[in-house]
Formats: sequence, structure tokens, C-alpha cells
Amino acid sequence: MTTKKYNEIVDLYSDKLYRFILKNIKNDNKAKDIIQDSFEKLWVNKNAVDLKKIKSYLFTIAYRTMIDVIRKDKKISLNVDTMQEPATSQAGQYSDLQEILHNAIQKLPEVQRSVILLRDYEGYSYKEISKILDITEAQVKIYIYRGRVFLKSYIKTPENII
Repeated sequence: MTTKKYNEIVDLYSDKLYRFILKNIKNDNKAKDIIQDSFEKLWVNKNAVDLKKIKSYLFTIAYRTMIDVIRKDKKISLNVDTMQEPATSQAGQYSDLQEILHNAIQKLPEVQRSVILLRDYEGYSYKEISKILDITEAQVKIYIYRGRVFLKSYIKTPENII
């Protein structure tokens, strides 16, 4: 892979990767760091990566790096004993459906959240998602189904909307 081709890949995929990671971790600086690390890993392995599978490779690397960051953050917070939930003083005052949906997505298990975001927000196919997350297509379909069932029940619950 040449430097020119690498720069084209960065231009083509950096925004999509950033949106995907940011939707999952909700921290701008960490999302940027994860994207930077992902492209760094691509550069280090530039000769081993098939250009036809570059998109899948990048999303897989970004996803795994994000998981590592989340685990590291959890380990640090457990060691410091600062397990505090974010303040939800406005719990009964939601008026925006997008905000309600955002809160519902955050309550999904990690894998379901990633699958839902890749499928419904980014528009990837089942096959692409299975490659990115290194799971079978059947598992992708199951996670999407379970995630959507949860989201539907969460949104129908009156106390989550009011």
C-alpha cells in the first residue's frame, strides 16, 4: 500500500469510523484516539491487509480497540472505587424522541448496541457486520432482533418517555 492509497483510505473511512465509535462511547477525545490507533495499526500492517477487505479490517480494528478502552476504563474505575452513575435529574422530563432512543441504545448490551448502530445507523449488511465484529451472520440477526425488541419495549414504557 502506498502513502497515497493510505491517505485515500483515511479520507474515505475516517468519518464513518468516528461516528460509529462516538455513538458507542460518547467521548469525543477517546473516539478520536481510537480512530487514530486504528489507522496506525493499518499503517503498521499495510502490506498484510487485502485492499478489498480494508473497510472490514478498519471497523474490526476500531471495534476491538474500543472494547479494550472500555475494559481499561472499567478496570480503572473499579480500582479507584468511583462507580458513580451519571446524574439523571431530568429523568421525567424527556421530550425529544431522539434523546429517548439515544438513552435506550445506551442501555443495550455492548454487542447488540454495536450491531444496531452498524445496521441501522451506518447501513451495513449482515455479512459486513459479521466480518467487522467477527461473529456469524446468524448471530448478527439474533442480536439485531433482540436489540430491536428491547428498544421497542423501552420506548413503549411510559416512565421512559414522560
